[in-house]
Amino acid sequence: MEIYYVNIAVKVFIFLSIVNVWFFRFGKPTAWRAGDASSMKEEFKAYGLSETMMYVLGGLKVLLAILLIASIWFPNLATPAAAGMAVLMLGAIIMHLKVKDPIKKSFPAFSFLVLSVLIIYFHIS
Repeated sequence: MEIYYVNIAVKVFIFLSIVNVWFFRFGKPTAWRAGDASSMKEEFKAYGLSETMMYVLGGLKVLLAILLIASIWFPNLATPAAAGMAVLMLGAIIMHLKVKDPIKKSFPAFSFLVLSVLIIYFHIS
């Protein structure tokens, strides 16, 4: 039973974090932005990615975060949503490495990758 509540807490945490980054912190500096970027647009520019790609990836992250929340009531959504999130977070880690960011800037993406893998584990075991 405890795993059930941990699973829900992890899903809510990922959802709230993604919403915070893509809606409330989008145009603001954070300690996790690539290079010297002070906004999401500058961060994607630092990665060498287009504004279109920024919106596509952001939209995918938000959609997957919504699916993770929905999976609380529709458990069959959990594994594909968490797997998609894990892939996107692995991509984020790779982009931080590409631009030679300090490893600490990859911490949020790495954390969400691990949490996404945990969600998958919770649902397949």
